[in-house]
Formats: sequence, structure tokens, C-alpha cells
Amino acid sequence: MGCSDGGCGGCPSASAGCGSANEQQQQQQPQDMTAPMHELSNVKHVIGIVSGKGGVGKSSVTSLMAITQARKGYKTAILDADITGPSIPKVFGLKEKAYADEIGMYPVTSKGGVDIMSVNLLLENDTDPVLWRGPILGNVVKQFYSDVIWKDIDYMFVDMPPGTGDVAITVYQSLKLDGIIIVTSPQDLVSMIVEKAVKMADMMQVPIIGVVENYSYFHCPDNGKDYKIFGESHIEEILQKYGLLLLGRLPIDPTIANLCDNGALETIEKTNLEDVALPE
Repeated sequence: MGCSDGGCGGCPSASAGCGSANEQQQQQQPQDMTAPMHELSNVKHVIGIVSGKGGVGKSSVTSLMAITQARKGYKTAILDADITGPSIPKVFGLKEKAYADEIGMYPVTSKGGVDIMSVNLLLENDTDPVLWRGPILGNVVKQFYSDVIWKDIDYMFVDMPPGTGDVAITVYQSLKLDGIIIVTSPQDLVSMIVEKAVKMADMMQVPIIGVVENYSYFHCPDNGKDYKIFGESHIEEILQKYGLLLLGRLPIDPTIANLCDNGALETIEKTNLEDVALPE
């Protein structure tokens, strides 16, 4: 049949044209880069804990979120994606090393029942530096997601590296995130950096669950007064600008620092994150 009716028929030139159109359509469609989970894994919700810069207590907030949800009866896990600065195992006092067999890798379970995978659970010495470049770091994160057997997890919290570098992009693209929680502090400079994190999440089309302001104030045990060590908070301006929810304000608490240093954060009496509502 010929091409006189305007159809593609057997016309070589028309077929080439259709092929070009198909190629353009495929290029316009976003490529799914989500990494698969292990066939034995079962994770209901994956939530990233992010910060625009280091030093705002992102890892401690990640740990407190996992502890809080575990106390509510949920099975929780932490994927430590901060490969070059892994602190989660120390916070939980983990001495055991993760292991693998022909089936897959297995996380280490804390005393409180939180499943944890971190590069420090694989290194011979906790103080050994991780001298890897971006692509390798990203592949390790994907291995923690795909090769580790995460059994019956209700909430997996991903402790992401600070900033918007290679590993953060890998997490956004490769892990099926249900949303992120942004950790910040009251400093003026941090407000600008929070906006960067908000815009990155928007570009990656990942919903923002809310914001946790850490180091918000110091409660003096001697006189009962609250002191704003880092100055007045400006977080309300960002919350209003982007329509975000404030999940909580955490104080500067020496008790938390001491418990983290001693690997006993799970013994904390109150996390101050008990009222945070997560996706069901």
C-alpha cells in the first residue's frame, strides 16, 4: 500500500519521520532512575532527613525520629547516606559489624529495635576515613537501599549528607522518597540555605513533610528561663513563603549530646518529636 493517503504505509521517508517523532517523545518523558529494593525487603515509607549545611544536628534529628516512631510501635530503620561523615552507629552504641551472605546484606539492629545500615558498620575501624569520589559514594547509597534486606519496615529514615552534592542527588533520584524533613537552626545564614533545600526538593519533585528547627533555644535549669543563643528565629518567614509546616523546635540540650557521645540516645526520656505526624 502506498503513501498517497498521507499514512506511513511503507514509505521509507515517512517511517524515518515517525521514528524521529517517537525518539523526541521518549526524550521528553522523564527517565525513571529509582533503584529497586531487594526482593526480600518490605518498606512502607522512606523519609529523607536533609539540611542545607552541616552542623545543624541532622543526624541527631534522624535518630530521634526513628526512636520516636519505634516507641509508637512502628518498625523503623535508618539508612545512613552520609557516607563520609557517618555518625549514626555511634549514636546508637553499635559495636557489631554488618554482614552479608549469598542472599544479601543485613542491617544491624539497635537495642531499641531500629535497623541500621552505615558505612561505619562495614569498616574495620570506625575512625578510618572514606576517601571515595562522588560516583562511588552514590553507588554505596544505592547498595544500602537495594542490596540490604530491610524486613517489614514501617518507616525508613535516610540521613542524607548536607548540601546539594552528588550523594544528595543520588538519594533524590534513586530512592523512592515519600517526603523529606528539613533540619535547620535559627541563624540568619541558615534561612538562605533552607531555601536552597526547599528549591532542590521542588526540582526533584519530592514533597516536604515539614521543618524541624534545632538549637532553637536553651532552657536554663537554674532560673527556668529560655535563652535564644543563636538569636531570633526567622523560620516563620520561610514557612509562610513556601507554605511549609513547622514540625517542632528542639532546644540546645547537653543531655542529648552526652547520650550521643555515649551511644545511649535510645535511653532519652523525651524526644520532643512525639507530636510529628508522618505519612500513613
